[in-house]
Amino acid sequence: MSSRPPKPGNMTWIAPILTVRDADIALEFYEKAFGFEKSFAMPGPNGKTMHAEMRWNDSMFMLGPECTENPCKAPVTLGVRPSLSLYVYCDDVDAAYQRALAAGAVSESAPQDMFWGDRVCTILDPEGYLWHFATNVKDFVPNPAE
Repeated sequence: MSSRPPKPGNMTWIAPILTVRDADIALEFYEKAFGFEKSFAMPGPNGKTMHAEMRWNDSMFMLGPECTENPCKAPVTLGVRPSLSLYVYCDDVDAAYQRALAAGAVSESAPQDMFWGDRVCTILDPEGYLWHFATNVKDFVPNPAE
């Protein structure tokens, strides 16, 4: 058994990997629209980013471009709705929503208070991924089944 920890210290236990059409364009969008921070980018032989990692508070995700080495495609390339969406907590969902729209995201639903206590909006990014941004505004107390 190795004495190494099971994951590197700078990684989260779950890290989604998004396939995008162009990693450099996606990195720029996610920084501008969502305020995510690029923490790592690795160029390929052509100088364009082949792998990148972005952080938001204590979370991170990875992304890479469509290419011959990656059989995956961005939802927009496939012309389908994504079967996975991402739920992101933020300090001010209304401000996050406006920032994302100003950067070119498409509104799926404007911020609204939900029964579970979060104020949530849903947006579609240029790659075809759905993002739910949320701010917790009240406690959720489920009704017990009768």
